[in-house]
Parts: sequence; structure tokens; C-alpha cells
Amino acid sequence: MAYSEAVLHRARERLLQEKNLYEAETAARRAQVLQAYPRLKEIDQALRQSVAGAVAAAFRKGEDTTAAIAALKEKNLALQREREWILASAELDESVLDPPPFCPHCGGSGYVGSSMCECLRELCRQEQKKELSSLLGGKESFDGFRLDLYSTEPDPNLGVSPRQLMERTFRRCRRYAREFGAGAPSLLFTGGPGLGKTFLSACIARAVADNGFSVVYDTAGKLFSDFEAVKFGGNQQDLTRKYLQCDLLIIDDLGTEMTTQFTQSVLYRVLNDRLLENRPVIVSTNLSDQALRQRYSAPIASRLLGAFEVCLFLGQDIRQLRP
Repeated sequence: MAYSEAVLHRARERLLQEKNLYEAETAARRAQVLQAYPRLKEIDQALRQSVAGAVAAAFRKGEDTTAAIAALKEKNLALQREREWILASAELDESVLDPPPFCPHCGGSGYVGSSMCECLRELCRQEQKKELSSLLGGKESFDGFRLDLYSTEPDPNLGVSPRQLMERTFRRCRRYAREFGAGAPSLLFTGGPGLGKTFLSACIARAVADNGFSVVYDTAGKLFSDFEAVKFGGNQQDLTRKYLQCDLLIIDDLGTEMTTQFTQSVLYRVLNDRLLENRPVIVSTNLSDQALRQRYSAPIASRLLGAFEVCLFLGQDIRQLRP
């Protein structure tokens, strides 16, 4: 799962802060115990000296060090038994003097070999959720979707009512979020303004992110603005890398941007690259099929209308119907 550099940076900073705090707290607790039990401090120092003595004995030349090392080993065992007895009498765990590493898998580095450790991955998930919440407002959930705001009168062109159609669309979106994984299809949300496209996109974004996938949610205008900043601003590759590498990309309000040769080029690249790599995209637009074909190049329109699963939104602007 590819998280943006911004998310990864914040997660790494948090990991370092939490690791430093853990080490400071365990060191302070250890110092308190050694101060409260002077004999433990003496044993601790004796054990350290014994280890140094064993190393020195092992490197002596021309001497049989077997007996000396055996004596040091016996002395160590006696000291350790005494330490255990003192700790048990004080109802203290041995970990107070020998605390475990911050993370048992990576020690707090965030990586096991070249793979991201679960401790860092969890912080990435949390940071991504914060980022999504700041973008979305924090209120969107499938439980909050209201089908009662859609008419039960059949549409003369489609033969079904907006409520029937939207119930199917809603169920598809909820199933998509629940089953999201490698190879998930790309979706095109199309319909007039105020019909729930942005709301259901946000619901999917939250649910997929909650399952540990990396999600980037932005308006079409913001996406094009970021690519333009990289084109003219030099070394800011992370601004655009996230759009190409995240597990799920959601582009909201396609068609509200000023369409230029540059935006067409960017849109084609993003859609084509992600489709080739089986990285799903959700695009929402107020434009009809015909309007998409008129506004965008044939390669873009063919991908949106041919490679995406179309989810039609129907009805009246529900924002005007809410109390």
C-alpha cells in the first residue's frame, strides 16, 4: 500500500516521538527503581563489570581462561538470582530493569528489513484518516444516506423511479467498499448536481481507508493544480506521485475545471496509468455521456465510458430537500 510522502512523513515523526517518549519513560522508571533499591544498582553495576571481564578473559593470550570464564558465569547466575528475588519481593516485573524494545518486530525503526512494520503502517492509516476527515468534513457514512429523499415516481426515460435506481447505486457502493481489494473495478458516478455522488464517494473513501488501504480523495481542480505546480515548480514530485500510486484514487467534480490541453494530458495519464496497473479510480461528474465525449478527447472518453463501471445518479437536488 503506497501512502503519500506527506502521510508517511507525519507517521514517521509520530513513531519517532512515541519511541523517544517510551524510552524516556522506561529509563526514568528504571532509575527510580535502582535509586529505591540500592542493592539492585550494585548488582546492575556488577553484572556490567562481569560482562566486560568475561570479554577481556576470552581475549587473553597464552592462558587457559576456561576456569576464569566459568567462575564469572557462576557469579553472574548468583547475581541474577539475587536480582530476581529482590524484584519478586518488591512485586516488580523484571522488565522494569530490562524493558522490551518499543516495537518487538522493528525496535521502533518502522521497518523489518525492507518491509514496513505494522507499527508504522498503523500510524500511516491514522494519519490518512485525519487527512480524509479534514477534506471531507467527518460526517459521511453509509448509515447517513437517505433514500427517502428520492422520488418514487418512475422516470419516463428509464422506466424506474429515482429511489429504485438510487437504492441499486447505494447497494453497489456499499458492496464496493466492503469488498475493495486488488483488482477492484473503477467506477464512474454520473448524474446531475446534488444527487449524492460526492457523499457516496466520501463514504467509500472512509470505509476503504478504515480497512487499511491508501486512499487519495481530491477534486479534479486540485489534481490538475498539483500537476501544474510540479510542472512549473520544480522538485515537488510527491504532489503528483500520490495520485498514481495510492490504492484508490477518487476524483470529485470532473468537468468543473477549465479544460485545456494540459489538463487533458494529465487526465489521460492518470487514468491510463492506473488502469494499466489495475489501480482503481472513482470519478464523479455532473456531465452526461454525450457531454463527456464532447468535452474530453476520444481516448479519455473511451476509458471513462468503456473501462469504468457506470453508476447513474437520478433525482432532484437533495440538498434543497433536506430540512
